Amino acid sequence: MKRPTSFNANVLRLWASVSLLLFTFYNLPLSNAQDTAEADVDATLATASISIDSITSRNGQWFNTTVSGNLQIALPPGAPCYNNLGDLSTYDSAKCADVKANWSNEQWNTDHPISNLWPYWTNDTCRPFPSSPSDTCTRGFYGNYVVLAKTRQHVKATIDFARLYNLRLVIRNTGHDFMGRSTGYGSLILNTHSFKDVSFTKRYDGPGSYRGGAVTVGAGIQGRELLRLAHAQDPPVVFVGGECPTVGFAGGYIQGGGHGPLSSFYGMAADQVLAFEVVTASGLYLSVNERLFPELFWALKGGGPSTFAAVLSVTVKTFPDLPAAAVGFDLNFTHTLDPNVYWKGVDAFHSRANRWVENKMFVYYELMPFRLHIQPFVGPNMTKAQIDEVVKPMLDELDAEGIPYSSWSKEYSSYYDLYLDAFEDEASGMSALIGGRLFTQKDMTENAAGVNAAQRFAAENGGFIIGHVVGPGVGMPSADNAVNPKWREAASFSIMSYTIEGNATLQDKAAAQNLVTNVIGQKLRDASPNGAAYVNEGDLEEPNWQQAYWGSNYRRLYFLKKLWDPLGVFYARTTPGTEDWEVIDNGTRLCKKL
Repeated sequence: MKRPTSFNANVLRLWASVSLLLFTFYNLPLSNAQDTAEADVDATLATASISIDSITSRNGQWFNTTVSGNLQIALPPGAPCYNNLGDLSTYDSAKCADVKANWSNEQWNTDHPISNLWPYWTNDTCRPFPSSPSDTCTRGFYGNYVVLAKTRQHVKATIDFARLYNLRLVIRNTGHDFMGRSTGYGSLILNTHSFKDVSFTKRYDGPGSYRGGAVTVGAGIQGRELLRLAHAQDPPVVFVGGECPTVGFAGGYIQGGGHGPLSSFYGMAADQVLAFEVVTASGLYLSVNERLFPELFWALKGGGPSTFAAVLSVTVKTFPDLPAAAVGFDLNFTHTLDPNVYWKGVDAFHSRANRWVENKMFVYYELMPFRLHIQPFVGPNMTKAQIDEVVKPMLDELDAEGIPYSSWSKEYSSYYDLYLDAFEDEASGMSALIGGRLFTQKDMTENAAGVNAAQRFAAENGGFIIGHVVGPGVGMPSADNAVNPKWREAASFSIMSYTIEGNATLQDKAAAQNLVTNVIGQKLRDASPNGAAYVNEGDLEEPNWQQAYWGSNYRRLYFLKKLWDPLGVFYARTTPGTEDWEVIDNGTRLCKKL
């Protein structure tokens, strides 16, 4: 017999529907004529979120009071190295020295109120290395103001203010973002990095049949931070999280799907979600799970970052900590300078992607000409002897072909120990475009040579491959969420990074984007007709991105976006509903298509 829905849930659903209608009626955009006159844009566009000058007015003072004084002018991280930012005096020698020392430090950048790991998306402005403090610092694509939210009331107040004054709103929990969604020209930034509450339970008793361990995670918690807390439990537990330690767990990571070192063993991060606490575009606080607002629950699990609601916390499954084994492998210019020998060695590795995922393994690798660095192969619940046996056919082939390499293997009593020992920290401060491609098991069975050739083409034309052999669908039950179904067929996923000089012109950037999308990207797509792309680590100019990122789930996601955010309060490029908007004038104006 179906369990009856509570009266409170019915009231909330009714209020949500009425609220959406009311906000649609009372918060209509400016008239077309006024928009065109104020913003000087094409008549087919209605400009939104252009200026936040209202924050300097009396209403802005009121807003700052509602967020307990946590509204700040958004200063680019490099501003202390310059005398001025516009009319503001910003020079501070001690702060400048700190910025310079930490420019490539991921944790420092994610702790900063508005910094982005990849400054390309800020227009590479105001870097902390001027020839003189009198050089010019401009704001670029950094936001104008930031709310350092400490409570859910601050989150609601910020969303309400952005909606009321038609401001471009950006949600940022860490700025660990390869696609520029954690910043935006002229925007008001909602920073949720202070939401650090974490609560573990050994028996989840919420809606649904699951009764195992769980953890509720605040929006500001990062991957390695959560892993340490999980390991400190009695007994220790693990969860499906990202490979990089600074990823904001409850933010775009899970809302985009979330893959990681345990995904071949347990599935995607979004598969583990039991509940969310959110604030909607209309300013409602909601608890969202499979019983309360199930359609929104479905969409938040992989339907797109900063798209359907501002997440305050997420509750996910935990699992007992488990032993694990790792292998490291290098093939580079110290081993051979013969390109044919080198690429034959790369093929011996990547052609076995299906073998790795069939054995529930995850592999993280970096690839460029004369540098294949694998650190590590991860074998959850494996011994050293077991992982050596899985990797042995690859090493035997290399030995038989006379291809030199170096490798190591090791076993660990816990996954936590493996993670701390085998994974390497990453650096921030890069200026780069990215593309990416998910290769399915069918692609690797039918066209491994073509896939490998496409990756070689990318590497030999300026691309740096950051690869993940991962199979979150192998031998696992299907999951009811918005993640692209192609992830259930995955064998390998590659990010392709293309470095751009910080002083690149608009023409340089356009040429680089064309190379990433239409030359290298097309090679990757042609080699993988059964493949897909990943919303969190993909090309913003991905052709037919709706299908590439979400496949058959997109139509439903578009409908839910219109239902839960009819005014487009939440905007993040290439997410559901954003085809109804356009960024024009070299990224400085966000306008709604009419």
